[in-house]
Amino acid sequence: MVRLKDIAERAGVSVMTVSKALRDLPDVAEGTRQRIQALAREMGYVPDSVARGLRTRATRLFGVVLPAVTHPVYARVLLALEERTYEVGYDLLYAHTLNLPEREERAIERMLSRRVEGLFLSPAPRLQGEVRVYEELARSGTPVVVLGEPTPACERFPSVAGDDHAGAYEGTRHLLELGHRRIAFLSGPVAAPWARRRWEGYRRALLEAGVEPRDRWVFAGGTTIEDGVQAGAQLLAEAPEVTAVFASNDLTAIGCGEYLLNHGVRIPEDLSLLGFGNTLAAEHFRVPLTTLREPKRRLGYAAMNVMSQLLRRQPAESVRLPVTLAIRASTAPPRSGPLSVR
Repeated sequence: MVRLKDIAERAGVSVMTVSKALRDLPDVAEGTRQRIQALAREMGYVPDSVARGLRTRATRLFGVVLPAVTHPVYARVLLALEERTYEVGYDLLYAHTLNLPEREERAIERMLSRRVEGLFLSPAPRLQGEVRVYEELARSGTPVVVLGEPTPACERFPSVAGDDHAGAYEGTRHLLELGHRRIAFLSGPVAAPWARRRWEGYRRALLEAGVEPRDRWVFAGGTTIEDGVQAGAQLLAEAPEVTAVFASNDLTAIGCGEYLLNHGVRIPEDLSLLGFGNTLAAEHFRVPLTTLREPKRRLGYAAMNVMSQLLRRQPAESVRLPVTLAIRASTAPPRSGPLSVR
């Protein structure tokens, strides 16, 4: 392993001069600094970040706690965060919670033990208003940016999210304008704030159009393709009169759509189908999916901007980014007769 002493001997300068040159301090002549830095690269010098952190109490680390990096939305958000943190000389540590509160608690505690300088958090669904690990996080003074709608327990931290309510309202309005009045809704997890906001947007659009929302048209859609398959089966068995289905996320829309198509239901001739998220799979589904565009990479960039404000000890406000409609082949005017299912 190459040491500062080795570089100093080759350069014919002191160890202190090498240290200052590699840290870009101004009291080293420009020519000397460039010569030392070039020599360090040639010799394969790698800075000891742990030792540097002990000296400066700066780790240059951000933590990211997500449900799963494999989720198409979080994958794009994480990519944007990594791009921005790389630009400012930080590294990312990330952990998966799988939406399990106990895993989230351990992940946050590990991030604090690694002395991350900031934490990006997509909270696990919780109904309670006070959570021990969030209290610990607040006491630590670590800057926190919530990715997505905050749960009641972490509303004290600034958040960055798409406008779920407005997006769901616009999506429901699209179906209403096509002529649909019997619109089913596949909801997300009860404790997830984004799911509640999307349901509220759906309900508001119906009420404004003079359509009475019906509980029997709301189904537990979950968050996965498998959840969507189950919801599709339940919908056909319990509410065959509906002419459109609005799923609160693309994955459940795709699962529901697969079930419908496999049972002889034509999309959109028999049933219109609408998703939320605009994931890559939506555009390439068997019937390209009409959906709401969630600004995934812009969410990551906005989250880093908020974090930068917090690191400078400046007040930071929560950010809501617009969600827009992407109309594809899966929505059309309602059918005129009863639904035929095989």
